[in-house]
Amino acid sequence: MKKTERLDKIIAKQSALSRSQIQKNIKDGLVSVNGTIVTTPHFFVSLHDRVKIEKEKVEKKTKILIPQLNILYEDNDVIVFEKPAGLLVHEAPGKHEVTVVDALAKHFPAIKKVGDNPSRPGIVHRLDKLASGVMIAAKNQKAFDFLKEQFSGRKVKKEYLVMVYGSPSQTTGTINFRLVRSKDKGRMVARPELSEEGKEAITHFEVIKKIKASTLLSVKIETGRTHQIRAHFRALNLPVVGDPLYKKTRMKNIKFIPLPRLFLHAHKLTIPLPNGETKTFVSPLPKELEEIL
Repeated sequence: MKKTERLDKIIAKQSALSRSQIQKNIKDGLVSVNGTIVTTPHFFVSLHDRVKIEKEKVEKKTKILIPQLNILYEDNDVIVFEKPAGLLVHEAPGKHEVTVVDALAKHFPAIKKVGDNPSRPGIVHRLDKLASGVMIAAKNQKAFDFLKEQFSGRKVKKEYLVMVYGSPSQTTGTINFRLVRSKDKGRMVARPELSEEGKEAITHFEVIKKIKASTLLSVKIETGRTHQIRAHFRALNLPVVGDPLYKKTRMKNIKFIPLPRLFLHAHKLTIPLPNGETKTFVSPLPKELEEIL
């Protein structure tokens, strides 16, 4: 019998769930084909196959887990919101959990058809799971293409508030280390300035305040590489407070702060919008970071 279409695509045509939520439900064993549970979205079904979804479990799970985002700005083209720490932006390999994508689809279901990847509809940039702060997403394809162009053309200004252990040798500076992914440690590694290995990454910083054995910084980035801020400051022996991946196990005269998240917050986003305006959006420090200060 001739196979016709992928399982997740078939369900998407009959369901209001986002593609990422459908794929998650399949991987969680909530979908069966002809009475047999299927756990891969890439399974192909034929014309007369019977597909069943454990609807009550899906609805209950969705209702409980998907958070409501704090919307800072919204028009016909974009949504600007605050991402809380602990929430993935979109699905990652081996991680099956609720994401920013699910929250956006709950707020604006039509976003599921926007973008160039069904697992990350409307998403034009990212923040690490343990980071927080302001983000923007596209509500239609034209806006998506426009915003992607602003980011790739480096027309977007991003400012972060970051606390690091230790103190920089100067009050302002630029880190210009290329970044390459480590083959065995699952993180990015900064290369010396003269190295040609890896991708260009440029980070500017300014000291705001020294607090005991740590320093609060204002950080601006020209490039948006994976873990750029975290990898750059680790290379300077100034790891970000609360970082479980780029931490230093021992630092002289440093008492580590017990923080279950990164002290890395996307504070400001200045970006040209599809309507012709350029706007700046501000997200204040979350309460748990203010308490650390």
